[in-house]
Amino acid sequence: MLLSEVVDASREVGATRSRTTKTEVVAALLARTEPAEGAVVASWLAGEPRQRKVGVGWRTLSAHAEPAPGATEGATEGATTADGAPRLEVVAVDALLDRLATTSGAGAAARRDALLGELFGPATAQERSFLVRLLTGELRQGALEAVVLDAVARACGAPVALVRRAAMLSGSLPTTAQAALAGGAQALEAVRLEVGRPVHPMLASPGGTLEDVLADAGERALDVVVEPKLDGARIQVHLDRGADVPVRVWTRTLREVTGGLPEVAAQVLALPCDTAVLDGETLALDDDGRPRPFQDTMARFGSDVGSEVLLSPFFFDLLHLDGRDLLDEPLAARLVALDGLLAAPGHAPLRMPGARGATAEQAAAVLERALADGHEGVVVKDLAAPYAAGRRGRAWQKVKPVHTLDLLVVGAEWGYGRRTGSLSNIHLAARDPDGGAPLVVGKTFKGVTDALLAWQTETFPGLATAEHRWGLELRPELVVEVAVDGAQRSTRYPGGVALRFARVLRYRPDKTADQADDVEAVRALLL
Repeated sequence: MLLSEVVDASREVGATRSRTTKTEVVAALLARTEPAEGAVVASWLAGEPRQRKVGVGWRTLSAHAEPAPGATEGATEGATTADGAPRLEVVAVDALLDRLATTSGAGAAARRDALLGELFGPATAQERSFLVRLLTGELRQGALEAVVLDAVARACGAPVALVRRAAMLSGSLPTTAQAALAGGAQALEAVRLEVGRPVHPMLASPGGTLEDVLADAGERALDVVVEPKLDGARIQVHLDRGADVPVRVWTRTLREVTGGLPEVAAQVLALPCDTAVLDGETLALDDDGRPRPFQDTMARFGSDVGSEVLLSPFFFDLLHLDGRDLLDEPLAARLVALDGLLAAPGHAPLRMPGARGATAEQAAAVLERALADGHEGVVVKDLAAPYAAGRRGRAWQKVKPVHTLDLLVVGAEWGYGRRTGSLSNIHLAARDPDGGAPLVVGKTFKGVTDALLAWQTETFPGLATAEHRWGLELRPELVVEVAVDGAQRSTRYPGGVALRFARVLRYRPDKTADQADDVEAVRALLL
């Protein structure tokens, strides 16, 4: 398949807001691919290369994407066939990106320059534009991963639920697409949870007040468990005593951090089982058992093993135990298994506390205790729900006393007064649920400390996509957590909504852009 065919489909997808049309366009393209091509095309149309990062910045890519002075379109050897048609192939481009992503060591810059010449030299103007946007995270044509998964199902004739489950268990859209296009439903059914391969974590949706969330559960006749919402980092831990590395740890973004958390690995290795997959949270605690600043926790990921800040894990779910997969079982059954595993002497501190089958009074007590202990709030979970990895829904709802949102930083303005020379006022955007460009919902410099101001000024230029006298436009990669007093309707912003009194709480390096809140979460705060 030619790169130009993918570019045409991307442009067609970006021209419509209809999810059905997007799905049809992507499915038609995937149906024409070979399985290996399909893995690449699915990843590209979901907005990122199969390699995720290739180690080249926006400025370098943009410079290489510019045609040489005096060059005419298609003049480079290999750019077109004899009749002037584009000829770059998907598999060849993907192989070149592999080489870019693995280039390192002495002379790497020169080798990358040569590879970029191979990549952009034969490309048409439209192909160059597509590649730059793909490699810088700017390819927002509206084909979200969920849309692409629906398209994969249509292209191979398999049920959508089966495709989504395979993606959940494999942790990889390209892998799922390749399996589906090569073997259809039978290949997808063969995808199982594998100890040692992370699955996408189940996510909680923002809820209203505790009373509202409990009332909603009551109306749906749900039995719930109420647990503290810790101010820590999500972890997924796999134990396999027969593996070369018996304990492995991943973050919510499926980044492996095993080497940096030996104290977590040691505690899991002491559990009385041979294989297990645990879901939980870890954080740094002070001597009184209260959470240390979130930055102390995040500093441990990727830090030296010798760090004096130790992390304490708290597990709230169990997805596998000694050959038994628990994903499809109700949370109530998973918790029984988790309690049994952690019931051995010495392991009780690993269990996330909470109230199962909680009454309104018990739930309120859990919330009060969580806040008194310095945590964020509580999570209310449906005890009948299976583990729906990678998706937000009403089965898990988080309740916090202060409205907070995880938003994308898409711009920053130069400060004035004592902040002159620093990138200060940040532009905040929410995800477009239809896959379009993030929607700006406000700006703020409140809550930005001097240390954070220095970090922004140092970091933001590396994410810039455009420079202006007022400041920088940024790739929507950084997630920042802000507290707000609510939202109000606005004709100034394209989403029709603006934040009220936003203030920065912290940046969230443990979250990716697709895990930021969408504009509907902001609209839910309208007064």
